[in-house]
Amino acid sequence: MKQQIAPEEVLQDEKILEKTPEKKIERKTNKIKALPMKEEILEKITPEISTDEDEDIKETVSDDGFDFQDKKEKKTVEAVVNIYTSFNNTIVHVTDMSGKTLTKVTGGMVTKHGRLKANPTIAMFIAKRVAENLHETGVGSLYFRIRAKTGNPAPGPGANAIIKSLSREGFKVLNILDTTRFPRGGPKKKGGRRGRRP
Repeated sequence: MKQQIAPEEVLQDEKILEKTPEKKIERKTNKIKALPMKEEILEKITPEISTDEDEDIKETVSDDGFDFQDKKEKKTVEAVVNIYTSFNNTIVHVTDMSGKTLTKVTGGMVTKHGRLKANPTIAMFIAKRVAENLHETGVGSLYFRIRAKTGNPAPGPGANAIIKSLSREGFKVLNILDTTRFPRGGPKKKGGRRGRRP
């Protein structure tokens, strides 16, 4: 059985429509239309954002699985090169910053001729051997401490050659310091008035 709508009910619906202004009806319909649009836009945007993030992650993560951002730049290990150069010998003693010996090379380890121990060319060979040992330990920067014989105004001939050759080997020179000891009075020096030379 079909229900028949009474004419009075139809009239009431028409009266309600007359009372409600058209603008309100439009606003309601616009809101209803806008809601699914927002959902569609969000659906479209969200996969794009996720793919961009995945690409960023792929860029930052290497083939090994390590993150490049987490890796910090390796600091170069610093060491102290103590050079003792007299006119008879050249001794190079390399220590780390705490004083632990890394390597020690003397003129006698490079040449068998005693008269050539203080030679600049022998000093270059000493520096080459020192550089080989330091590259193994990963040292990159050096502090130089040059010491001559006590009371001598200038160091021996090998000091300059060692510094030059080590800098050419790729080490960074941070500081060069003269640590030659000098007497402050003290006991009488050996030798007679005529025999002693400055």
